[in-house]
Amino acid sequence: MTHALPVRLRRALCAGLLCAALPAFAQSARYEIDPDHLTLAFLVEHIGYAKVLGQFRKASGSYSFDEASGQLGAVRIEVETDSVSSQHNGRDRHLRGGDFLNASRFPRMVFTAADGKRTGERQYEIAGELELLGRRQPLTLTATWNKSAPSPITKQHTMGVSARGSLRRSAFGMDYGVANGWVGDEVQLLIEFEAIRK
Repeated sequence: MTHALPVRLRRALCAGLLCAALPAFAQSARYEIDPDHLTLAFLVEHIGYAKVLGQFRKASGSYSFDEASGQLGAVRIEVETDSVSSQHNGRDRHLRGGDFLNASRFPRMVFTAADGKRTGERQYEIAGELELLGRRQPLTLTATWNKSAPSPITKQHTMGVSARGSLRRSAFGMDYGVANGWVGDEVQLLIEFEAIRK
C-alpha cells in the first residue's frame, strides 16, 4: 500500500513518475536568424508629408525556443548601424552621421530579452531592452510565430517570424529634427525573418 511507505520514499516515487511522464522532446533548442532571410526595416515621418522607409542590411541574432511548450528565451539581435539604407545616398550619409546613428562611434545597436510572454496560440509579447547610442531603453516587440518546418530548399528545420514595435529616438538622445517637426520622433519597426534550428 502506498500510504504505508515512508514519506521520503513516497516523494521520490512521485518525482520519478512525474519525470517519466514528461516528453523527452520538451526542451529548448537554439535558433540562429538566417541573414539571407532577414528584413529589419523602419518607418519615420518626414515633415508630416509621408513616411520614409529604410532598413538595415546587416544584422544577426539568436534565441532559444521550445516548440512543444512555446517557451521563448535568450533573445539577442545585433544590428550594424552603418548598414542603414533608405535608397538615397545623401540621406544615408546623414543617417550614419552624428545627428542620427553616429555609426563610427556606435557601430552596433543591440536588442536583448530574457524571455517572451505568450499572448495567443502563436502570438508573443517580448519585453526587452535596446542599446543604442550608448543608452539602454525598454523596447517591446509583438511577434507572430508563422511556421516551423524543414525548409524545402535547405532541408534544415526553419522557423518564420514576423515582429513589430516602436520607439522614440529622442529617448536615446537622437533628437535631430524633432523640435521643428522635420523628422518624426516615433520610429516604427518591421521585422521579418527565418531562423534555423541548430
